[in-house]
Amino acid sequence: MKKIFIILISVTSFIACKNDPKSESTEAITETIDDRTEKQSDGLTLLKGEFIYYADAAVLQTHKQMYAVVVDKKMHELDEMAKAFKNEVTDFVEVEIRGKITPKPENEEGWPFRIEIKEILNVNAAKESSEVVKLGKE
Repeated sequence: MKKIFIILISVTSFIACKNDPKSESTEAITETIDDRTEKQSDGLTLLKGEFIYYADAAVLQTHKQMYAVVVDKKMHELDEMAKAFKNEVTDFVEVEIRGKITPKPENEEGWPFRIEIKEILNVNAAKESSEVVKLGKE
């Protein structure tokens, strides 16, 4: 009788201990998701890079990737802000934006991903590069 009682207590405590860590980890994940700010939960991506809009094509070049920029009202707003920092029409400007990244449609040419601008955070003049070659009449 004593042996059965000890085995029953051992099995019960083993099962009870096994369930505790699972409930704690679930609570930790829930707390992490709930602690996110509204901007972190909206599905948009923060991108910093060089932006150019020329001849009906807009491009954003980050340190890792090139993105085609969806030409819409927000992109034109960014282009108007960028004009203040350009010396030439073909100059890049440094931008910080938030947007939605999508893969390009299969029937289109261009960069593998597109960005639809949702929020413009910052626009600055691009850093001068000594490697720029300009062609044309002087």
